[in-house]
Amino acid sequence: MKASALSQLARRTEEPAISWLMKLTLDHPKIVSLAAGFTDNASLPLTETAEVLHDLLQSRAGRPALQYGTTAGDPLLRKLTAARVQSADSHRDARIHDPARTLITGGSQQLLYMTTEALCDPGDIVLIEDPTYFVFLGITQSHGLRTRGVRMEQDGIDLAHLEKILTGLKRSGELKHLKMLYIVSYFQNPTGRTTSFAKKRAALELLKTFERGAGHPIYLLEDAAYRELRFTGNDEPSALATAFPDRVLYAGTYSKPFASGARVGFGILPAEVFQAVVRIKGNHDFGTSNLLQQLLAHALDSGAYEKHLPVLRARYAAKSAKMTNAIREHFPSEVQWAEPAGGLYVWAQAPRRNRTGIKSKIFQAALNCGVLYVPGELCYGDDPARRKPNHGMRLSFGGARDADIPLGIMRLGRVLRTG
Repeated sequence: MKASALSQLARRTEEPAISWLMKLTLDHPKIVSLAAGFTDNASLPLTETAEVLHDLLQSRAGRPALQYGTTAGDPLLRKLTAARVQSADSHRDARIHDPARTLITGGSQQLLYMTTEALCDPGDIVLIEDPTYFVFLGITQSHGLRTRGVRMEQDGIDLAHLEKILTGLKRSGELKHLKMLYIVSYFQNPTGRTTSFAKKRAALELLKTFERGAGHPIYLLEDAAYRELRFTGNDEPSALATAFPDRVLYAGTYSKPFASGARVGFGILPAEVFQAVVRIKGNHDFGTSNLLQQLLAHALDSGAYEKHLPVLRARYAAKSAKMTNAIREHFPSEVQWAEPAGGLYVWAQAPRRNRTGIKSKIFQAALNCGVLYVPGELCYGDDPARRKPNHGMRLSFGGARDADIPLGIMRLGRVLRTG
């Protein structure tokens, strides 16, 4: 039989780039991987987790923790999560950071997937940063969505370019297909940039202005996965602290700042979207692992989570310094990059004449020299308005071993100097 029984979504879905990059690492066991966005293995809170789990399972909450929970999530964890984001935003109105609108998910990735599923139909348009988190691009691709890239500046998206895109969509009659703008607002994956609060507010004002032409709300999906990994500078409030919290889909996670193996994320959503996403989650799994939720709730309530954060931040600051010091020593001067203030990544851009994509001589030479990076081309969505840039590299210091960071940069620098 030639016909396939697979759905259109299944046939449309391509292999995620992350799966391909992980396979490369496994196929080359001696390679230094500066590609994987893993968290630091040595800093995982083994002792703290053992103590929290022991206390939990010895308490009256032990048996309930091993039972099913609710679809929306554990009430205590939802309350603690909402309060934590409210405190970070220095916001006085608790109704904005409402536990009733807070959903606990299987990592923030599930939240991104479900909100996209709740809002978008095939052919709809999502605005994205240029470049953006390439795993989210897999979600848009599998759902048959169109993407338009908004250029980035040092403090977030280029507002003039955003307005130009919105005006163009209105003129072409496509504004009705626009559902949301997606940003990674803290120490962005891949560039490491943080979006200023002023830009979040201005972006929401622009989206609100164009809603009448769209005929429906246009949301800002704020991915704050790296917010708590800041090791220098001051925090920026989230978009929830603007005058338009009812247009904000806030996604966060406990995986990056505590334990990536404890796949617990969360979202704070407008009521209408919250209800839709909860129904979708009920079909996905009818609730995130209750034991993992109880682990996080007790880690937050006991202070173990807060105690771990400065240790983690100091660790990433040291690893970032190892990478940037090695870049200064080994990279050609024409390669552009910026000092991270948090997160897990350094974004490096070679001169435009030097291609760094999957099929490029530089990428293949790097593999042959025993170093792997994420080709920058993977971080750009398909956009008819521009060619996909092909001279960037995402370099991760998060999961790499200390000794491997300067070694990998030295190898890559040698390739860049000769390529």
